[in-house]
Amino acid sequence: MTTADGRPSLLLVEDDVVLGPLIAELLEPDYRIRLATNGQDSLHLALTQTWDAMVIDRGLPLMDGIALITALRSKGVSTPILILTALGATDEKVRGLDAGANDYMTKPFDAGELAARLRALTRTFNPAPASVGIGDWEFDPASRSVRSIYGQLVSLTAKEAELLAALATEPGRVFTREELLGEHFQAADQPGLIDTYVHHLRRKISKSVVRTVHGVGYQIGDVP
Repeated sequence: MTTADGRPSLLLVEDDVVLGPLIAELLEPDYRIRLATNGQDSLHLALTQTWDAMVIDRGLPLMDGIALITALRSKGVSTPILILTALGATDEKVRGLDAGANDYMTKPFDAGELAARLRALTRTFNPAPASVGIGDWEFDPASRSVRSIYGQLVSLTAKEAELLAALATEPGRVFTREELLGEHFQAADQPGLIDTYVHHLRRKISKSVVRTVHGVGYQIGDVP
C-alpha cells in the first residue's frame, strides 16, 4: 500500500548483513522499506501486511526464496516480486519465474537498473482501487467519495478516505490505533488523531461505518 508520504511500500528480503542495509539505503528515497532477513519472518510480513512490491533473495535461512515465493502465491498473494540473487544460470531463472516471481536479477547488480525494474513492476501491477460496499454505502477510494443506496453522495478528505480504505483492505481485521497511525499519519502525531478521523467519518456517513473494538482498536463496518 502506498504510504502517507507517497512512497510505495517495499518488503526487502535479504540475509546479507552488509548488502541488505545497502540496498535499503539505495531504494529508501523512492520506497518505504521493511528489511527482513529470513524466510519465515518474511512470510509472516507478506501475509499480514500489504506491499506494493517485494525483492527476495534466493538463499535465505529458515525458508529459501523459492519456497517463500511458492508459499505466497499458493496463499493468493499477487504482489509483484523481483528475485535478486547470485544464482544467474538460465535454469535457476526459470525456477524462480516458474515459482511465481515477476522478474529476476543477478548479483552484482546495477542500482539504477534495479530501481527501473521496480518502477516497471509497480507501474504494471498497481490496479485502480475497487469500490467497497459498507452497509448501505458504496465507498470509492479513487474519487474519495461514499454514495448511499438512496443516491446521497458524501465527499471525503484525503486522510478520511485513506483511513477508510486502510480499514476496508482487510474487513475481518481489527487495526490498533498505533498501526493506523504508523502507516497513514506522521510519526509525531498522537494515537488520539485516529479517534478524531473516525469521528469525522461517522458524522459524515453513519455511526456504523467504523466499528469500535473496545480495548483493541477499529474495524470497518458491515461489509456484504
